[in-house]
Amino acid sequence: MLNLKHTFQLQRKNILTIFLAAAFIWSLFAVTWSEDLVHSGGLATIKQVLVALIHPNLSQEIIQLAIESTWITLAYAVCGMTLAIVIAFFLGIFASGILHEHKGSKLISKGIFRGILGFLRAIHELVWALIFVAIFGLSPLSAILALGIPYGGILGRIFADMLNDVPKEPIQALRSSGASKLQCLLYGYFPLVRANIISYTMYRFECAIRSSAIMSFVGLGGLGFQIQLSLNDLKYDEVWTFLFFLIGIVVLVDSCSVHIRKGMHEAKKGFTFVTFFSLLTIVLMVLSWGFIFIFEQASLKDLLSEKNAYYAQKFFAGLFGIGGVEQPAFLSSESWKEALKLTYETLRMSVMAIGFSTIAMFLTVIPAARNIADGSLTLIRKWYNWLLFGFVRMSYIFSRAIPELVWAMIIVFILKPGILPGAIALALHNFGILGKLCAEVIEDLDERPVRNLASSGASKSQILLYAVLPAVMPQFLMYILYRWEVIMRTTIVVGFVGAGGLGQQFKMSLSFFHYTDVTLLLLCYCILVFIADFISEAARKAAK
Repeated sequence: MLNLKHTFQLQRKNILTIFLAAAFIWSLFAVTWSEDLVHSGGLATIKQVLVALIHPNLSQEIIQLAIESTWITLAYAVCGMTLAIVIAFFLGIFASGILHEHKGSKLISKGIFRGILGFLRAIHELVWALIFVAIFGLSPLSAILALGIPYGGILGRIFADMLNDVPKEPIQALRSSGASKLQCLLYGYFPLVRANIISYTMYRFECAIRSSAIMSFVGLGGLGFQIQLSLNDLKYDEVWTFLFFLIGIVVLVDSCSVHIRKGMHEAKKGFTFVTFFSLLTIVLMVLSWGFIFIFEQASLKDLLSEKNAYYAQKFFAGLFGIGGVEQPAFLSSESWKEALKLTYETLRMSVMAIGFSTIAMFLTVIPAARNIADGSLTLIRKWYNWLLFGFVRMSYIFSRAIPELVWAMIIVFILKPGILPGAIALALHNFGILGKLCAEVIEDLDERPVRNLASSGASKSQILLYAVLPAVMPQFLMYILYRWEVIMRTTIVVGFVGAGGLGQQFKMSLSFFHYTDVTLLLLCYCILVFIADFISEAARKAAK
């Protein structure tokens, strides 16, 4: 019976792998592969970009501008994450259902608040930014709201899942001793999930910094604004200077996250790194909000003024087709036909992107694992393993630190507009994330079966093929499907710079004030995201 069950699970994973490979091949037929894909000066542009990479502009003026822009990017990210944590804290608790003892009320609470969190995170932060700028204008608070709302939805969902997974025995012990619901939260649930919540929040903060950088696309300042200006002026040496600052701040946050996780698992007394970082976080929050309200002159009063209320009413009336529109686009069969065609195109772009990043990950993930580099897993030590390890890990950092929109802005200078530059931009960013996650899976692998095979005389290729890959493949598939969900949300963003799909049409419709078209495209986008969530969840169950 056990052998039959194991065989069934193995066949299910094999079928899933074949299906994913077939889906990638299907996506490739969306592109007409010819020399016409590259601009006439595309090859010369690649050469200029690579030369500028080696020789960035390090003049005093550009360095000073980069430092100022880095601070603006960081301040927006800190304020956005502050708002996101507040949203996630309250909605996450209600979405977990832990406050309700009766099954019926618990299901209702979870259903309502998980639905709210799902809506908040389904729409990309740049789309939220465009909506808030249309309502409130170019206020820093537009960027903060645009970051806080979707990140609040993402964090809230994770917080809810973490609270749900808390063991019941400690909570029941507290309740039996007469503890209230608030006391159970403070002394039962939160201490048990604190480390995981802080770890995941730090990861999302790293993502928020990248998102903050691309807020420039809607006219707000920061590193992304300077990158966009330099790209428009074809000053690639300046572009790389600003990108190196962005990469540096992402690496710094990632390094802090690693030290915090280590510090939280060590029972040290006195002034520790965790204590220092906690104080630094408070100082950074105060400075960031002070900068927004004092130097950027943001005002909640102006945000909630009658003027903005009028524009908000006009904007939402336009979205619903109230006044001045004979037939809203979302009630037109022809408009639906065109929108669904773009939705189909966007789906193929996302599949192509995850396919490209998966191939690149498989080609690099083995040398990127620390236990492969030091020979502790395969019992084979080569001097060049550490060189490969360092090179690949640096490429992962470089890849994931640059946002998808920035990659897309660079690539459209080389390739003609369409879904291919969008897919490549998405793949380049997600390659670094996917590679890092999968390399860590290999590093966490149980080494005993692999070492037994190695000690019996198996070659390195045999060890990898028959011991390592079969053991890590289920986790690899789960990460690939998870990143595909994320890519699906981001496809609309790369379309803003001419990479095709729903995003390109969305930007055009918003620019020409065709608000009912915007509503239709948002509906298609949300449907696509929820379908991707459903398919990914089903496929992840099959991969287990």
